[in-house]
Amino acid sequence: METLDGPRIERREERSTLGIRRRTPFRGMLAERDRMLADLIARLADHGVEPDGPFFLRLHSVDMAGEMDIEVGVFAAAPGDAVVAPGTVPAGEYAVLVYRNHSLRANRLLQEWVRDSGREFDVDSAPTGDLWAARVEAYLTDPRTEPRKTRWVTELAFLLR
Repeated sequence: METLDGPRIERREERSTLGIRRRTPFRGMLAERDRMLADLIARLADHGVEPDGPFFLRLHSVDMAGEMDIEVGVFAAAPGDAVVAPGTVPAGEYAVLVYRNHSLRANRLLQEWVRDSGREFDVDSAPTGDLWAARVEAYLTDPRTEPRKTRWVTELAFLLR
């Protein structure tokens, strides 16, 4: 893993999004993300929607032994359709880390850094898994122009309490 920026805490404003949301097992989640991302990119092109920011993966609930509630989206203020829904990523203080390659290591590093700093993520436990107020992996490298995921620069941004 190559750390490019952070970890650090950053205050952010609410941002408008468009996304496709599904439940999927953790095993196979990234393949499902890739299918959802391809679908989202095609739908945006069909409707002439140009993003206001990067594409992202948002984890709404995390249950590594069960199902994950994920959203593949893009920062954009536009109407949705039958599959792509408008939404928002809330304002607040975020723990942020920018990296290239090895998502699991980057996630672990950010989570350990927040724990060691005495802060807490805005996350609650539920029978369906950990419910995150905002856990976003934004792809700063545009997947439309760079298909090799190992070269993507990714920003983790997790909302803090």
